[in-house]
Amino acid sequence: MANPTGEQFEITRGSARAIVTEIGAGLRAFEVGGVPYVEEFAADEQPPKGLGQVLLPWPNRTKGGEWEFQGEKQQLEITEAARGNAIHGLTRHKEWELLEHAESSITLAVDVEVQPGWPVPLRATITYDLQPRELTITHEIRNEGEQPIGVGVGTHPYFRIGDVPTDELTLTLPASRVRPYVGDQQMPYADEQDVAGTEYDFRGGRVLAGVDLDTAFGSLSLADDGTHHHVLSHEDQQLVVWTGPDFRWVQVFTPDDLTGRGRAVALEPMTCPADALNAGTDLIELEPATSWTGSWGIRVR
Repeated sequence: MANPTGEQFEITRGSARAIVTEIGAGLRAFEVGGVPYVEEFAADEQPPKGLGQVLLPWPNRTKGGEWEFQGEKQQLEITEAARGNAIHGLTRHKEWELLEHAESSITLAVDVEVQPGWPVPLRATITYDLQPRELTITHEIRNEGEQPIGVGVGTHPYFRIGDVPTDELTLTLPASRVRPYVGDQQMPYADEQDVAGTEYDFRGGRVLAGVDLDTAFGSLSLADDGTHHHVLSHEDQQLVVWTGPDFRWVQVFTPDDLTGRGRAVALEPMTCPADALNAGTDLIELEPATSWTGSWGIRVR
């Protein structure tokens, strides 16, 4: 295969354009009028730092790769060797099946098979639907097995507003609770706490200069349209990452060394926080032969 992320699928609508990868069904590009609104990587590169990847059947980390299902210990492959965890699910490096490719939308699917550490088969689909100034992403997961199981979904996009430096962007989050990053301890996330009076309160908006986060935010308030709004802004420009009500968490990550531009900001919609397979926090409970569907999107103003 020529590219490490497989075939590259382009969709367009007016002046909007997006590119989705065959391997991992990841978002490699989204732009409007030639202005990029996500960080990108070349077709012949691996996605750096999880850029644009889909995270399922769990996002973030499972501590030690261990969890319990119906009284039996499960051992997942350790995919974060430095900390000894299983990270970001099972489908990032799998080839997704192309189901439909129209001019402005695309749908892909993947099977999560029974394997060491994962006892129940799933079928997942993802649809990217492009509007003139918006990209909507819809996930569906179906339990193909004979036992109920809890699952989680997340994605790992890094956002930008054209060439505006990341440190000049203002971040606004509707989160009143937080699980801070604490180095290599506790998963490495601390217990959930209130953001009031702390450096983690972004409800009124804060410029990203000097902000260092690898942090999960929860207790997200809903906007009038019934979704959560995570906002990056600069002067009169605004990028809204909206998430459906089941996406109860958002992970914010601000690395200094992302390939391409260096300083970057990831806003990662998640249905559950780290180690949810053990804690059970906000897992989506799927009975046999039932499905869950949830959406999020990127809106440019």
